[in-house]
Amino acid sequence: MTTFPGTARVGDFMGSKVSVDIRTALPARELAPVLDHAFRWLRWVEDTFDPDNEDSQIVRLNRGQTLRQVPELIEVLHRCGEMSEATDGWFDARRSGRVDPSGYIKGWALERLSRALTQAGAIDHLIVAGGDIRARGSLSPGEPWRIAVRDPQTGAVRRVLFAHDLAVATSGRAKIVNPRTDEPQQAMSSVTVLGPDLGVADAYATAMYAMGPVLARQFAVSLAAEGAYQSLIVARDGQEFGTPGLAAHCGAGALLAG
Repeated sequence: MTTFPGTARVGDFMGSKVSVDIRTALPARELAPVLDHAFRWLRWVEDTFDPDNEDSQIVRLNRGQTLRQVPELIEVLHRCGEMSEATDGWFDARRSGRVDPSGYIKGWALERLSRALTQAGAIDHLIVAGGDIRARGSLSPGEPWRIAVRDPQTGAVRRVLFAHDLAVATSGRAKIVNPRTDEPQQAMSSVTVLGPDLGVADAYATAMYAMGPVLARQFAVSLAAEGAYQSLIVARDGQEFGTPGLAAHCGAGALLAG
């Protein structure tokens, strides 16, 4: 684990590098415990929900073994059920008789972490873990965070987003399966969803990637009509589709995060 003087820390989380960058002016004696707690939380989430960890509660659940009393597990499973219903089953945390909330859990964990940082007084922060990004407050007084939305396949910057309070989830690097056919989705390059909650955005991005370009566009339009979540869809052939509200978050800038 690497610590940068004063404001940032980088570690590992769910197969990705995660960085927590705090710009709120806090004394070092207050900042260090906040970051310590942040990374303890992420380790706990990974230990509890990692489907590849033999001792995780998810693995124990799938084996039918006795579980610890973990309210967060009940919350996550409930939310996954809600996201499955909201996407007509395209987000599916239960495949082949097994539970795997991977398409939701990272975004949920980082969203919870962001709220905890805010409650601790670290109002201005940016959390980045692969394609999941949560921005709050300001990069510096009066200046928004600048977030690069990158194509997971090529690394190219597709958009630069300006944000004071925004969750951004991009799906595309991991193998995402069409739940109707149980086959990997081959027609998509990436799906980015932005809105107020990173767990929800993460689940929507996973679902739209699984849908393929045509259904994903239809779903993105209906989602944008509700006002909270906007989307950028990139097909395998490079064609882009962005919902109209996406433009309100975009701009040109040289200082990128993500």
